[in-house]
Amino acid sequence: MHFPKETVFLVVDDFEAMRQITATQLRALGAEQILVARNGKEALQMLGKQRVDVILADWYMPAMSGLDLLQAVRADARLCHLPFIMITAEAERERVAEAITAGVSDLLVKPYTADRLGARIVRAMGARPRAPAARAEAAPDARAAAAAPAAATARPPTILIVDDTPDNLHLLSHLFKEEYQVRIANNGEKALDICTSDDPPDLVLLDVMMPIIDGFEVARRMRDHPGAESIPIIFVTAMTGDEARMKGMELGAVDFIAKPIDPNLLKPRVRNFMRYVALRKQLQADYDGMLEAARLRDDVEQITRHDLRGPLAGVIGLIQSVAGDAAMSRDELVRQLRLAEETALQALDMINLSSELFRIETGRFRLDARPVKIGDILRRVAEIANAAVADKNLRLSITRDGTADFETPWILGDAMLCYSLFQNLVKNACEAAPSGSEVSIAVHDLDPVWVVITNRGALPAEIRERFFDKFATAGKRGGTGLGTYSARLLGEAQGGRLSVATSDEADTTSVTVELPRAPAH
Repeated sequence: MHFPKETVFLVVDDFEAMRQITATQLRALGAEQILVARNGKEALQMLGKQRVDVILADWYMPAMSGLDLLQAVRADARLCHLPFIMITAEAERERVAEAITAGVSDLLVKPYTADRLGARIVRAMGARPRAPAARAEAAPDARAAAAAPAAATARPPTILIVDDTPDNLHLLSHLFKEEYQVRIANNGEKALDICTSDDPPDLVLLDVMMPIIDGFEVARRMRDHPGAESIPIIFVTAMTGDEARMKGMELGAVDFIAKPIDPNLLKPRVRNFMRYVALRKQLQADYDGMLEAARLRDDVEQITRHDLRGPLAGVIGLIQSVAGDAAMSRDELVRQLRLAEETALQALDMINLSSELFRIETGRFRLDARPVKIGDILRRVAEIANAAVADKNLRLSITRDGTADFETPWILGDAMLCYSLFQNLVKNACEAAPSGSEVSIAVHDLDPVWVVITNRGALPAEIRERFFDKFATAGKRGGTGLGTYSARLLGEAQGGRLSVATSDEADTTSVTVELPRAPAH
Protein backbone atom coordinates (compact mmCIF):
# COMPACT_ATOMS: atom_id res chain seq x y z
CA MET A 1 0.00 0.00 0.00
CA HIS A 2 1.12 3.55 -0.67
CA PHE A 3 -0.39 6.71 0.77
CA PRO A 4 -0.88 9.84 -1.34
CA LYS A 5 2.13 12.16 -1.18
CA GLU A 6 -0.01 15.04 0.08
CA THR A 7 -1.16 13.12 3.19
CA VAL A 8 0.29 14.71 6.34
CA PHE A 9 1.03 12.41 9.29
CA LEU A 10 1.68 13.54 12.86
CA VAL A 11 3.67 11.02 14.95
CA VAL A 12 3.50 11.69 18.71
CA ASP A 13 5.87 9.76 20.99
CA ASP A 14 8.20 10.76 23.81
CA PHE A 15 10.95 8.35 22.65
CA GLU A 16 13.03 9.66 19.77
CA ALA A 17 13.89 6.16 18.52
CA MET A 18 10.19 5.28 18.26
CA ARG A 19 9.44 8.51 16.40
CA GLN A 20 12.22 7.79 13.92
CA ILE A 21 11.22 4.17 13.40
CA THR A 22 7.54 5.03 12.89
CA ALA A 23 8.53 7.76 10.42
CA THR A 24 10.69 5.24 8.55
CA GLN A 25 7.79 2.79 8.39
CA LEU A 26 5.51 5.52 7.04
CA ARG A 27 8.04 6.50 4.37
CA ALA A 28 8.25 2.86 3.30
CA LEU A 29 4.47 3.03 2.81
CA GLY A 30 4.79 6.06 0.53
CA ALA A 31 4.31 8.88 3.05
CA GLU A 32 6.38 12.02 2.42
CA GLN A 33 4.97 14.60 4.82
CA ILE A 34 5.63 13.46 8.40
CA LEU A 35 5.56 15.70 11.46
CA VAL A 36 6.79 14.55 14.87
CA ALA A 37 5.99 15.70 18.41
CA ARG A 38 7.41 14.62 21.78
CA ASN A 39 4.10 14.73 23.70
CA GLY A 40 0.46 15.62 23.43
CA LYS A 41 0.96 19.25 24.40
CA GLU A 42 3.50 19.81 21.64
CA ALA A 43 1.28 17.96 19.17
CA LEU A 44 -1.72 20.14 20.04
CA GLN A 45 0.32 23.28 19.39
CA MET A 46 1.36 21.90 15.98
CA LEU A 47 -2.23 21.02 15.12
CA GLY A 48 -3.17 24.65 15.71
CA LYS A 49 -0.62 25.89 13.17
CA GLN A 50 -0.62 23.45 10.26
CA ARG A 51 -2.73 20.89 8.44
CA VAL A 52 -2.60 17.27 9.57
CA ASP A 53 -4.51 14.33 8.03
CA VAL A 54 -3.71 11.45 10.41
CA ILE A 55 -2.53 11.35 14.05
CA LEU A 56 -0.47 8.42 15.43
CA ALA A 57 0.02 8.80 19.19
CA ASP A 58 1.63 6.75 21.92
CA TRP A 59 -0.46 6.31 25.06
CA TYR A 60 1.86 7.27 27.93
CA MET A 61 3.76 10.56 27.52
CA PRO A 62 4.78 13.41 29.82
CA ALA A 63 3.10 16.85 29.72
CA MET A 64 0.02 15.44 27.92
CA SER A 65 -0.77 11.77 27.38
CA GLY A 66 -2.16 10.26 24.20
CA LEU A 67 -5.58 9.93 25.80
CA ASP A 68 -5.59 13.61 26.84
CA LEU A 69 -4.56 14.56 23.30
CA LEU A 70 -7.38 12.44 21.86
CA GLN A 71 -9.95 14.12 24.08
CA ALA A 72 -8.64 17.58 23.14
CA VAL A 73 -8.77 16.74 19.40
CA ARG A 74 -12.31 15.38 19.57
CA ALA A 75 -13.47 18.47 21.49
CA ASP A 76 -12.10 20.85 18.82
CA ALA A 77 -14.52 21.51 15.95
CA ARG A 78 -11.59 22.07 13.55
CA LEU A 79 -9.86 18.78 14.42
CA CYS A 80 -12.61 16.39 15.51
CA HIS A 81 -12.79 14.69 12.09
CA LEU A 82 -9.12 13.58 12.09
CA PRO A 83 -8.32 9.84 12.13
CA PHE A 84 -6.60 9.16 15.46
CA ILE A 85 -4.70 5.90 16.00
CA MET A 86 -3.56 5.10 19.54
CA ILE A 87 -0.44 2.94 19.83
CA THR A 88 -0.28 1.10 23.13
CA ALA A 89 0.83 -1.83 25.22
CA GLU A 90 -2.08 -1.07 27.58
CA ALA A 91 -3.61 -4.23 29.05
CA GLU A 92 -6.38 -2.72 31.20
CA ARG A 93 -9.76 -3.09 29.51
CA GLU A 94 -11.21 -0.13 31.42
CA ARG A 95 -8.49 2.21 30.11
CA VAL A 96 -8.98 1.02 26.55
CA ALA A 97 -12.74 1.45 26.90
CA GLU A 98 -12.06 5.05 27.94
CA ALA A 99 -10.15 5.68 24.70
CA ILE A 100 -12.95 4.10 22.67
CA THR A 101 -15.52 6.23 24.46
CA ALA A 102 -13.37 9.30 23.71
CA GLY A 103 -13.65 8.53 19.96
CA VAL A 104 -10.38 6.81 19.02
CA SER A 105 -10.33 5.66 15.38
CA ASP A 106 -8.17 2.58 15.94
CA LEU A 107 -5.95 0.90 18.52
CA LEU A 108 -2.65 -0.75 17.66
CA VAL A 109 -1.03 -3.01 20.25
CA LYS A 110 2.76 -3.16 20.42
CA PRO A 111 4.69 -4.83 18.88
CA TYR A 112 3.48 -4.26 15.32
CA THR A 113 4.85 -4.45 11.80
CA ALA A 114 4.83 -1.81 9.06
CA ASP A 115 2.17 -3.78 7.19
CA ARG A 116 -0.11 -3.84 10.22
CA LEU A 117 0.48 -0.14 10.78
CA GLY A 118 -0.40 0.60 7.16
CA ALA A 119 -3.56 -1.51 7.28
CA ARG A 120 -4.76 0.31 10.42
CA ILE A 121 -4.13 3.71 8.86
CA VAL A 122 -6.07 2.75 5.72
CA ARG A 123 -8.98 1.53 7.86
CA ALA A 124 -8.98 4.66 10.03
CA MET A 125 -8.83 6.99 7.01
CA GLY A 126 -11.71 5.17 5.30
CA ALA A 127 -14.04 5.15 8.30
CA ARG A 128 -16.54 7.82 9.30
CA PRO A 129 -15.06 9.97 12.09
CA ARG A 130 -16.07 8.80 15.57
CA ALA A 131 -17.49 11.35 18.00
CA PRO A 132 -17.02 10.94 21.75
CA ALA A 133 -19.76 8.84 23.34
CA ALA A 134 -21.76 9.95 26.35
CA ARG A 135 -19.85 9.31 29.56
CA ALA A 136 -22.81 7.54 31.09
CA GLU A 137 -22.80 4.93 28.35
CA ALA A 138 -21.55 1.49 29.29
CA ALA A 139 -18.14 0.57 27.94
CA PRO A 140 -18.34 -1.39 24.69
CA ASP A 141 -17.88 -5.11 25.21
CA ALA A 142 -15.81 -7.15 22.81
CA ARG A 143 -18.30 -9.99 23.09
CA ALA A 144 -20.99 -7.78 21.56
CA ALA A 145 -19.13 -7.65 18.25
CA ALA A 146 -19.73 -10.98 16.64
CA ALA A 147 -17.91 -9.75 13.56
CA ALA A 148 -14.77 -8.84 15.51
CA PRO A 149 -11.45 -10.15 14.20
CA ALA A 150 -10.47 -13.62 15.28
CA ALA A 151 -8.16 -13.90 18.26
CA ALA A 152 -5.44 -15.63 16.32
CA THR A 153 -4.41 -16.12 12.75
CA ALA A 154 -5.11 -19.41 10.98
CA ARG A 155 -1.49 -20.45 10.99
CA PRO A 156 0.27 -21.77 14.12
CA PRO A 157 2.77 -19.60 16.05
CA THR A 158 6.28 -19.23 14.65
CA ILE A 159 9.56 -20.17 16.34
CA LEU A 160 12.86 -18.84 15.04
CA ILE A 161 15.80 -21.12 15.84
CA VAL A 162 19.20 -19.40 15.68
CA ASP A 163 22.36 -21.51 15.83
CA ASP A 164 25.54 -21.75 13.76
CA THR A 165 25.70 -25.54 14.16
CA PRO A 166 23.68 -27.49 11.52
CA ASP A 167 23.09 -30.46 13.85
CA ASN A 168 21.47 -28.20 16.47
CA LEU A 169 19.28 -26.55 13.86
CA HIS A 170 18.17 -29.97 12.63
CA LEU A 171 17.46 -31.30 16.14
CA LEU A 172 15.45 -28.27 17.30
CA SER A 173 13.48 -27.83 14.08
CA HIS A 174 12.35 -31.48 14.17
CA LEU A 175 11.49 -31.14 17.86
CA PHE A 176 8.93 -28.35 17.22
CA LYS A 177 7.77 -28.75 13.62
CA GLU A 178 4.63 -30.71 14.60
CA GLU A 179 3.25 -27.89 16.81
CA TYR A 180 4.65 -24.67 15.35
CA GLN A 181 5.92 -23.05 12.21
CA VAL A 182 9.71 -23.26 12.38
CA ARG A 183 12.17 -20.87 10.78
CA ILE A 184 15.95 -21.19 11.06
CA ALA A 185 18.92 -18.82 10.92
CA ASN A 186 22.55 -19.91 11.04
CA ASN A 187 23.92 -16.49 12.04
CA GLY A 188 22.98 -13.37 13.97
CA GLU A 189 22.61 -11.11 10.92
CA LYS A 190 19.99 -13.36 9.34
CA ALA A 191 18.19 -13.67 12.68
CA LEU A 192 17.95 -9.87 12.99
CA ASP A 193 16.64 -9.56 9.43
CA ILE A 194 13.83 -12.00 10.26
CA CYS A 195 13.00 -10.47 13.66
CA THR A 196 12.77 -6.92 12.29
CA SER A 197 10.85 -7.88 9.14
CA ASP A 198 7.11 -7.48 8.53
CA ASP A 199 6.65 -11.13 9.51
CA PRO A 200 8.56 -11.53 12.81
CA PRO A 201 8.56 -14.79 14.80
CA ASP A 202 6.58 -15.28 18.01
CA LEU A 203 9.52 -16.78 19.94
CA VAL A 204 13.30 -16.97 19.38
CA LEU A 205 15.49 -19.85 20.53
CA LEU A 206 18.87 -18.16 20.44
CA ASP A 207 22.37 -19.58 20.69
CA VAL A 208 24.91 -17.30 22.39
CA MET A 209 28.26 -18.34 20.94
CA MET A 210 28.15 -17.49 17.22
CA PRO A 211 30.75 -15.81 14.99
CA ILE A 212 30.55 -12.11 13.95
CA ILE A 213 27.34 -11.30 15.89
CA ASP A 214 26.81 -13.37 19.04
CA GLY A 215 23.48 -14.07 20.71
CA PHE A 216 23.83 -11.28 23.28
CA GLU A 217 24.32 -8.68 20.54
CA VAL A 218 21.33 -10.08 18.60
CA ALA A 219 19.20 -9.71 21.74
CA ARG A 220 20.44 -6.15 22.36
CA ARG A 221 19.60 -5.05 18.82
CA MET A 222 16.19 -6.70 19.03
CA ARG A 223 15.38 -4.72 22.17
CA ASP A 224 16.19 -1.50 20.29
CA HIS A 225 13.66 -2.21 17.53
CA PRO A 226 9.88 -1.65 18.07
CA GLY A 227 8.92 -4.63 15.95
CA ALA A 228 11.25 -7.00 17.81
CA GLU A 229 11.56 -5.58 21.32
CA SER A 230 8.70 -7.68 22.74
CA ILE A 231 9.58 -11.00 21.09
CA PRO A 232 10.37 -13.54 23.85
CA ILE A 233 13.92 -14.93 23.74
CA ILE A 234 15.05 -18.23 25.21
CA PHE A 235 18.83 -18.59 25.20
CA VAL A 236 19.92 -22.12 24.29
CA THR A 237 23.62 -22.25 25.15
CA ALA A 238 26.53 -24.10 26.66
CA MET A 239 27.32 -20.96 28.70
CA THR A 240 25.71 -21.73 32.05
CA GLY A 241 27.67 -19.46 34.41
CA ASP A 242 25.97 -16.85 36.58
CA GLU A 243 27.60 -13.99 34.71
CA ALA A 244 26.28 -15.16 31.34
CA ARG A 245 22.83 -15.82 32.79
CA MET A 246 22.74 -12.33 34.37
CA LYS A 247 23.76 -10.68 31.11
CA GLY A 248 21.04 -12.58 29.24
CA MET A 249 18.38 -11.59 31.75
CA GLU A 250 19.43 -7.94 31.51
CA LEU A 251 18.86 -8.20 27.77
CA GLY A 252 15.32 -9.41 28.38
CA ALA A 253 15.69 -13.19 28.00
CA VAL A 254 12.74 -15.09 29.44
CA ASP A 255 14.69 -18.30 30.03
CA PHE A 256 18.03 -20.13 29.74
CA ILE A 257 18.30 -23.72 28.46
CA ALA A 258 21.63 -25.47 28.84
CA LYS A 259 23.24 -27.59 26.14
CA PRO A 260 23.15 -30.50 25.57
CA ILE A 261 19.42 -30.02 25.06
CA ASP A 262 16.89 -32.05 27.06
CA PRO A 263 13.71 -32.13 24.89
CA ASN A 264 11.54 -33.02 27.90
CA LEU A 265 12.65 -29.79 29.58
CA LEU A 266 12.65 -27.50 26.55
CA LYS A 267 9.24 -28.38 25.07
CA PRO A 268 7.08 -27.45 28.13
CA ARG A 269 9.00 -24.20 28.60
CA VAL A 270 8.35 -23.26 25.00
CA ARG A 271 4.65 -24.08 25.42
CA ASN A 272 4.47 -21.81 28.46
CA PHE A 273 5.81 -18.85 26.54
CA MET A 274 3.59 -19.58 23.58
CA ARG A 275 0.66 -19.07 25.95
CA TYR A 276 2.00 -15.57 26.55
CA VAL A 277 2.15 -15.03 22.78
CA ALA A 278 -1.47 -16.14 22.46
CA LEU A 279 -2.50 -13.70 25.20
CA ARG A 280 -0.84 -10.78 23.35
CA LYS A 281 -2.65 -11.69 20.15
CA GLN A 282 -5.89 -12.02 22.09
CA LEU A 283 -5.32 -8.53 23.51
CA GLN A 284 -5.31 -6.97 20.03
CA ALA A 285 -8.34 -9.04 19.05
CA ASP A 286 -10.22 -8.00 22.20
CA TYR A 287 -9.50 -4.32 21.57
CA ASP A 288 -10.55 -4.71 17.94
CA GLY A 289 -13.78 -6.29 19.16
CA MET A 290 -14.45 -3.48 21.60
CA LEU A 291 -13.81 -0.86 18.92
CA GLU A 292 -15.94 -2.70 16.37
CA ALA A 293 -18.81 -2.83 18.86
CA ALA A 294 -18.49 0.93 19.39
CA ARG A 295 -18.46 1.53 15.63
CA LEU A 296 -21.59 -0.57 15.19
CA ARG A 297 -23.34 1.36 17.95
CA ASP A 298 -22.35 4.62 16.24
CA ASP A 299 -23.79 3.36 12.96
CA VAL A 300 -27.03 2.11 14.51
CA GLU A 301 -27.59 5.45 16.21
CA GLN A 302 -26.96 7.24 12.92
CA ILE A 303 -29.34 4.90 11.07
CA THR A 304 -32.03 5.38 13.71
CA ARG A 305 -31.73 9.18 13.54
CA HIS A 306 -31.88 8.97 9.73
CA ASP A 307 -34.97 6.74 9.78
CA LEU A 308 -36.78 9.01 12.23
CA ARG A 309 -36.62 12.01 9.93
CA GLY A 310 -39.27 10.62 7.57
CA PRO A 311 -41.99 9.91 10.14
CA LEU A 312 -41.33 13.14 12.04
CA ALA A 313 -41.45 15.16 8.82
CA GLY A 314 -44.71 13.35 8.03
CA VAL A 315 -46.21 14.29 11.40
CA ILE A 316 -45.22 17.92 10.89
CA GLY A 317 -46.72 17.89 7.38
CA LEU A 318 -50.01 16.45 8.62
CA ILE A 319 -50.27 18.98 11.43
CA GLN A 320 -49.50 21.85 9.03
CA SER A 321 -52.16 20.52 6.67
CA VAL A 322 -54.75 20.49 9.44
CA ALA A 323 -53.72 23.92 10.73
CA GLY A 324 -53.80 25.48 7.25
CA ASP A 325 -57.23 24.20 6.16
CA ALA A 326 -59.99 25.99 8.08
CA ALA A 327 -62.67 24.38 5.89
CA MET A 328 -61.58 20.78 6.63
CA SER A 329 -64.47 18.52 7.61
CA ARG A 330 -64.57 16.94 11.04
CA ASP A 331 -64.18 13.45 9.59
CA GLU A 332 -61.16 14.49 7.56
CA LEU A 333 -59.70 16.29 10.59
CA VAL A 334 -60.04 13.14 12.70
CA ARG A 335 -58.53 11.03 9.93
CA GLN A 336 -55.51 13.33 9.63
CA LEU A 337 -54.98 13.43 13.41
CA ARG A 338 -55.21 9.64 13.63
CA LEU A 339 -52.64 9.37 10.87
CA ALA A 340 -50.36 11.79 12.73
CA GLU A 341 -50.80 9.73 15.93
CA GLU A 342 -49.99 6.50 14.11
CA THR A 343 -46.93 8.05 12.49
CA ALA A 344 -45.64 9.32 15.85
CA LEU A 345 -46.10 5.83 17.33
CA GLN A 346 -44.15 4.38 14.42
CA ALA A 347 -41.33 6.84 15.14
CA LEU A 348 -41.33 5.58 18.72
CA ASP A 349 -41.15 2.01 17.44
CA MET A 350 -38.14 2.97 15.35
CA ILE A 351 -36.29 4.01 18.47
CA ASN A 352 -36.97 0.54 19.81
CA LEU A 353 -35.80 -0.83 16.45
CA SER A 354 -32.26 0.43 17.11
CA SER A 355 -31.49 -2.59 19.30
CA GLU A 356 -32.67 -4.89 16.51
CA LEU A 357 -30.40 -3.13 14.01
CA PHE A 358 -27.46 -3.66 16.35
CA ARG A 359 -28.28 -7.36 16.59
CA ILE A 360 -28.51 -7.57 12.79
CA GLU A 361 -25.11 -5.90 12.31
CA THR A 362 -23.47 -8.17 14.87
CA GLY A 363 -25.10 -11.33 13.48
CA ARG A 364 -27.18 -12.01 16.60
CA PHE A 365 -30.65 -11.18 15.25
CA ARG A 366 -33.26 -13.94 15.27
CA LEU A 367 -36.33 -13.35 13.10
CA ASP A 368 -39.76 -14.18 14.50
CA ALA A 369 -41.41 -14.37 11.07
CA ARG A 370 -45.16 -13.72 10.86
CA PRO A 371 -47.56 -12.98 7.98
CA VAL A 372 -47.49 -9.27 7.11
CA LYS A 373 -49.98 -7.52 4.82
CA ILE A 374 -47.49 -5.57 2.77
CA GLY A 375 -50.11 -3.39 1.05
CA ASP A 376 -51.18 -1.73 4.31
CA ILE A 377 -47.57 -0.85 5.13
CA LEU A 378 -46.97 0.57 1.64
CA ARG A 379 -50.11 2.76 1.83
CA ARG A 380 -49.07 4.19 5.21
CA VAL A 381 -45.54 4.84 3.97
CA ALA A 382 -46.89 6.57 0.84
CA GLU A 383 -49.26 8.81 2.85
CA ILE A 384 -46.47 9.85 5.20
CA ALA A 385 -44.07 10.47 2.30
CA ASN A 386 -46.68 12.61 0.56
CA ALA A 387 -47.03 14.78 3.66
CA ALA A 388 -43.26 15.01 4.16
CA VAL A 389 -42.51 16.22 0.61
CA ALA A 390 -45.74 18.13 -0.08
CA ASP A 391 -43.76 21.08 -1.41
CA LYS A 392 -42.42 18.95 -4.31
CA ASN A 393 -45.93 18.18 -5.62
CA LEU A 394 -45.06 14.52 -6.30
CA ARG A 395 -47.53 11.86 -7.41
CA LEU A 396 -47.20 8.55 -5.52
CA SER A 397 -48.96 5.53 -6.99
CA ILE A 398 -49.30 1.96 -5.69
CA THR A 399 -50.27 -0.84 -8.09
CA ARG A 400 -50.46 -4.63 -8.11
CA ASP A 401 -49.47 -6.12 -11.43
CA GLY A 402 -50.54 -2.85 -13.10
CA THR A 403 -53.93 -2.59 -11.33
CA ALA A 404 -54.70 0.22 -8.91
CA ASP A 405 -57.62 -1.48 -7.11
CA PHE A 406 -56.25 -4.61 -5.49
CA GLU A 407 -55.62 -6.74 -2.43
CA THR A 408 -51.89 -7.15 -1.99
CA PRO A 409 -50.28 -10.49 -1.10
CA TRP A 410 -48.92 -11.25 2.36
CA ILE A 411 -45.24 -11.69 3.04
CA LEU A 412 -43.55 -13.64 5.81
CA GLY A 413 -41.45 -11.31 7.94
CA ASP A 414 -41.59 -8.60 10.60
CA ALA A 415 -44.02 -5.66 10.24
CA MET A 416 -41.75 -3.07 11.89
CA LEU A 417 -38.71 -4.13 9.87
CA CYS A 418 -40.80 -3.92 6.69
CA TYR A 419 -42.13 -0.50 7.62
CA SER A 420 -38.65 0.90 8.24
CA LEU A 421 -37.29 -0.77 5.10
CA PHE A 422 -39.93 0.73 2.78
CA GLN A 423 -40.01 4.06 4.59
CA ASN A 424 -36.29 4.39 3.84
CA LEU A 425 -36.61 3.45 0.18
CA VAL A 426 -39.73 5.53 -0.56
CA LYS A 427 -38.26 8.55 1.25
CA ASN A 428 -35.05 8.12 -0.74
CA ALA A 429 -36.99 7.93 -4.03
CA CYS A 430 -39.05 11.02 -3.17
CA GLU A 431 -35.94 13.01 -2.28
CA ALA A 432 -34.24 12.00 -5.54
CA ALA A 433 -37.28 12.60 -7.78
CA PRO A 434 -37.63 16.01 -9.45
CA SER A 435 -40.58 18.19 -8.42
CA GLY A 436 -43.86 17.40 -10.15
CA SER A 437 -42.78 13.88 -11.18
CA GLU A 438 -44.13 10.48 -10.17
CA VAL A 439 -42.85 7.87 -7.73
CA SER A 440 -44.41 4.48 -8.37
CA ILE A 441 -44.64 1.51 -6.01
CA ALA A 442 -45.45 -1.67 -7.95
CA VAL A 443 -46.28 -4.92 -6.16
CA HIS A 444 -45.79 -8.12 -8.17
CA ASP A 445 -47.70 -11.16 -6.90
CA LEU A 446 -44.83 -13.64 -7.20
CA ASP A 447 -42.98 -16.04 -4.91
CA PRO A 448 -41.04 -14.30 -3.48
CA VAL A 449 -43.17 -11.16 -3.58
CA TRP A 450 -41.58 -8.29 -5.49
CA VAL A 451 -42.00 -4.61 -4.63
CA VAL A 452 -40.46 -2.23 -7.18
CA ILE A 453 -40.04 1.46 -6.28
CA THR A 454 -39.30 3.69 -9.30
CA ASN A 455 -38.53 7.38 -9.50
CA ARG A 456 -37.41 9.79 -12.20
CA GLY A 457 -33.72 10.58 -12.14
CA ALA A 458 -30.92 8.18 -13.07
CA LEU A 459 -28.61 7.12 -10.26
CA PRO A 460 -25.13 8.73 -10.61
CA ALA A 461 -22.69 6.33 -12.25
CA GLU A 462 -20.15 6.53 -9.41
CA ILE A 463 -22.60 5.10 -6.88
CA ARG A 464 -24.40 2.39 -8.83
CA GLU A 465 -22.12 -0.49 -7.83
CA ARG A 466 -22.15 0.47 -4.15
CA PHE A 467 -25.71 1.79 -3.79
CA PHE A 468 -26.43 -0.45 -0.78
CA ASP A 469 -23.01 -0.06 0.85
CA LYS A 470 -22.56 1.76 4.13
CA PHE A 471 -21.91 5.52 3.73
CA ALA A 472 -22.48 5.39 -0.06
CA THR A 473 -24.06 8.69 -1.12
CA ALA A 474 -23.77 11.12 -4.01
CA GLY A 475 -25.41 14.40 -4.94
CA LYS A 476 -27.60 14.60 -1.82
CA ARG A 477 -26.84 17.45 0.52
CA GLY A 478 -26.51 16.17 4.09
CA GLY A 479 -26.82 12.53 2.94
CA THR A 480 -25.37 9.94 5.30
CA GLY A 481 -25.33 6.94 2.96
CA LEU A 482 -27.11 4.89 5.63
CA GLY A 483 -30.71 4.79 4.34
CA THR A 484 -30.27 2.21 1.58
CA TYR A 485 -27.68 0.36 3.67
CA SER A 486 -30.11 -0.08 6.57
CA ALA A 487 -32.85 -1.07 4.08
CA ARG A 488 -30.60 -3.84 2.78
CA LEU A 489 -29.89 -5.02 6.33
CA LEU A 490 -33.60 -5.08 7.17
CA GLY A 491 -34.47 -6.92 3.95
CA GLU A 492 -31.77 -9.55 4.33
CA ALA A 493 -32.69 -10.07 8.00
CA GLN A 494 -36.12 -11.25 6.74
CA GLY A 495 -34.65 -13.59 4.14
CA GLY A 496 -35.13 -11.06 1.36
CA ARG A 497 -32.99 -9.47 -1.31
CA LEU A 498 -32.61 -5.92 -2.66
CA SER A 499 -31.33 -4.79 -6.05
CA VAL A 500 -31.18 -1.55 -8.03
CA ALA A 501 -31.48 -0.87 -11.77
CA THR A 502 -30.90 2.41 -13.59
CA SER A 503 -32.06 3.40 -17.06
CA ASP A 504 -30.15 6.31 -18.56
CA GLU A 505 -32.49 6.31 -21.59
CA ALA A 506 -35.66 6.61 -19.51
CA ASP A 507 -33.88 8.62 -16.79
CA THR A 508 -35.25 6.37 -14.03
CA THR A 509 -34.01 4.42 -11.02
CA SER A 510 -35.81 1.32 -9.73
CA VAL A 511 -35.18 -0.49 -6.46
CA THR A 512 -36.55 -4.02 -6.23
CA VAL A 513 -37.29 -5.68 -2.89
CA GLU A 514 -37.90 -9.43 -2.86
CA LEU A 515 -39.46 -10.83 0.32
CA PRO A 516 -40.62 -14.38 1.17
CA ARG A 517 -44.28 -14.97 0.42
CA ALA A 518 -46.47 -16.06 3.34
CA PRO A 519 -48.47 -19.29 3.01
CA ALA A 520 -52.04 -18.88 1.77
CA HIS A 521 -53.71 -16.45 4.14
